[in-house]
Amino acid sequence: MGLSGTQIVTPPAAGTFTYVLTCDGALGSAAIVVTASVPAPTVSVTLSPASGSVGQPFTLTWSTTNAASCTASGAWAGTQSASGSVSVAQASVGTYTYSLTCTGAGGNATAAAILTVTGQTDNVVSVVIDDGPAGANRTINVPYVSVTVCRPGTSLCQTIDHVLVDTGSFGLRIIAPGVLDAALTLPAVTNAAGDPVGECAQFVSGYTWGSVRRADVRIAGETALALPIQVVADASAIYARIPISCSRTGANIGSVAALGANGILGVGLFNFDCGSVCANRVVSGTYYGCTETACTGTVLPVVSQVRNPVAAFATDNNGVALILPAVPADGATTLTGALVFGIGTQANNQLGSATVYATDSRGNFSTTYKGRTFTSSFLDSGSNALFFTDPTIPLCPALSGFYCPAETLSLSAVNTSFNGVASGTVDFTVENAQALASTVAAASVGVNAAGIGIPGFDFGLPFYFGRTVFVAISGASTPGGPGPYWAY
Repeated sequence: MGLSGTQIVTPPAAGTFTYVLTCDGALGSAAIVVTASVPAPTVSVTLSPASGSVGQPFTLTWSTTNAASCTASGAWAGTQSASGSVSVAQASVGTYTYSLTCTGAGGNATAAAILTVTGQTDNVVSVVIDDGPAGANRTINVPYVSVTVCRPGTSLCQTIDHVLVDTGSFGLRIIAPGVLDAALTLPAVTNAAGDPVGECAQFVSGYTWGSVRRADVRIAGETALALPIQVVADASAIYARIPISCSRTGANIGSVAALGANGILGVGLFNFDCGSVCANRVVSGTYYGCTETACTGTVLPVVSQVRNPVAAFATDNNGVALILPAVPADGATTLTGALVFGIGTQANNQLGSATVYATDSRGNFSTTYKGRTFTSSFLDSGSNALFFTDPTIPLCPALSGFYCPAETLSLSAVNTSFNGVASGTVDFTVENAQALASTVAAASVGVNAAGIGIPGFDFGLPFYFGRTVFVAISGASTPGGPGPYWAY
C-alpha cells in the first residue's frame, strides 16, 4: 500500500473484525490496529391475541434492528417495512405462521409468530374461489358460498352451492333451470292488483329476468324469514316473455353458463334493490306485474321488493366482512375465505384498525390515480377484475378489455371517503391476464373501465385479496358509525 490513503472495507458477516497495518522504517516498524464491529439483524414478530375464532381480527406487530430489507412469508407475503403493525384475520380453522426474514450488513435473521384459529361460529360461511359450478363457462375471480332456500315456514329446503358473493348488489337471485328444485313451489309476491311480480335486475355485464318469490333463506347460522328473492329464468309460462324495457338493457345473463354461478347473493351497502323510488312510481326496467298476456311496469312496496338478506337477519344484520387470503404472483388455482355477518356484533367481526370510507347515496367514494380524480368509485366482489382506465397499459390481443402489461405492474391510488374524513393509499398489482395458466382461478388482473363505460374505479375481487373488507348497510348502526360505508 502507499504511505497514506483510504480504503473502504466490508466485514463479511456479523461479529468483530481486526484490521492491522504494519509499516517499516529506518528506526523499526509500527502497527496500527483497528477493530470493526458489525451487528447481526434482529427480528421480533408478535400476535395479539395469539388465538381466536374464524374471522376474528388479530394485531400482527413486528420490529427489527440492523436490517436493510425484510420479506414476509407463510401466512402473509411481500416486502415489509422495518417495523409496523397490521390487522390480520383468517377464514378457516387451522394454525398459521407469520414469518419475517430481514437482511442487513451483518447477515440474515428470521422470526415468526404462530396464530391458532379455532371453531367457526354461526355468523361465518366459507367462501371458495374455484372452477365454478357444472355448466358454467370458466372464468376467473368469482367468490362462491352455499345458500339454503326453504318454502316459508316449512322444512322443505334445498342447499344451493356456487352462489356468487356480490358486495355490489342487494338481494338473493337463484337460477331456476337446472338449479332450483321446482318442488319447493315458492309462493309468488304479488302487487296491489294481485298480479304476480316479475323483476328485471340490471348489472354492468347484463340483466337477469324472473319472478319475485318468498323463501326462508339460511346462510351459516343466520336466517331471513319469508324473504323476497328473484327466481331467475322462472319456467312458469307467465314469465316466459321478457319485457322489451328489460331486454334492451344489455345481455341476458340469466343462466348458469352466462353468469358463471348458480345465483347471486347481493350483500352490498343497501337494504333493497330499488327502495322507495319503486314504491312510489313505476321505474322502467325494474318491477312488473304479470298476467297471462304480458308483464307491465308496476309500483311495489319496499316490503315486497328483493332485499339484502343480511338486513333481514334477526342478529348480525348491520353489514358483512369479506375475508380473503393474499394471492401469490401468477395466481392461485383455488382460494378459500370467509363471509362474516355483522360488524361489531361478535368477537370475530370487530372493525379493529380498519379505516372507514363513508360513501354517497349511491355507494361511491373518490379515487385519485395518476393525478386524475374519479368521484364514482366503489368496491365490488362481484366484479372479476380491477376496472380502471389507463391508456398506457397495453390490452390483451385475445382477451377483450383485459390489460396485458409486459411484466406485472405495481400501481397505487388514493381513496378518499365521500365526506372527506378518511383518505389512504391503495397499492395493487396488475398481471398479464393472457399469460396466466388455464388452471388459475384467482389472480390480480385489470380491465379497461373506459371500454365498458365505468366512469370511476371499480375495485373488483382482486382488491379483496389479503384484506378484510367491511360493508356497512345504509342506515345501520355500527361501531364505525352509520352505514353506508366500506372499511378496510
